[in-house]
Amino acid sequence: MDMSLWHALSCPAPPIADTAQLSWWQSMVCLGAPLVEKVARPILVYAFLVAGLRLAGKRELAQLNAFDLVVLLTLSNTVQNAIIGNEYSVTGGIIGAITLLLVNAAVVRFLYSHQRLDRIVEGDPDVLIEDGKLREDRLQRELITLSELQAAARKQGFSALDEVDGCVLEPGGGLTFSAKKPTAEAMRYEELVRRLDAIADQLAGLRAPAGSPSAGA
Repeated sequence: MDMSLWHALSCPAPPIADTAQLSWWQSMVCLGAPLVEKVARPILVYAFLVAGLRLAGKRELAQLNAFDLVVLLTLSNTVQNAIIGNEYSVTGGIIGAITLLLVNAAVVRFLYSHQRLDRIVEGDPDVLIEDGKLREDRLQRELITLSELQAAARKQGFSALDEVDGCVLEPGGGLTFSAKKPTAEAMRYEELVRRLDAIADQLAGLRAPAGSPSAGA
């Protein structure tokens, strides 16, 4: 490798006031802090965010209202400087991004082979509606209001919670709804109504006078 290129990649960047002295190439690739720090910062922020979102509850990931969305949007901007520090180079940003991707891949692979630990980290699903009945204690624990639950149900095609048989808040923050199945008595009633309608149509056809459209049919 050319020594000048190696020097540009490895040299520490000067203070911000002196960045004008750098060439465009050096300002783009020259790190403003040691490489170890660039790797350590994303790891620490990653661990903090995983723990923080776990403690904050699943509703933050579900984004049930505008406040949850604002928190997630501002959260990424808040920890940006903590990840890259006083860094303006492309190299520093790439190192931070690669570190985050590698850490996440390692964590996901590790948790995949350790299911018990995965449940501890991500948590278990919470049943909010069971057999058509609201679980008020679960809603209160997850800080989910009835109006928020109704809005989430409407997004999945339910006009009211009366049509919902079950609702589960998944570890990833998603809400899974299941529709009520008609009872055996209701199904028999619907079948009886269909048969009566068919008989009524046949009788109407028999009673129609000759030459009428119904009789011709």
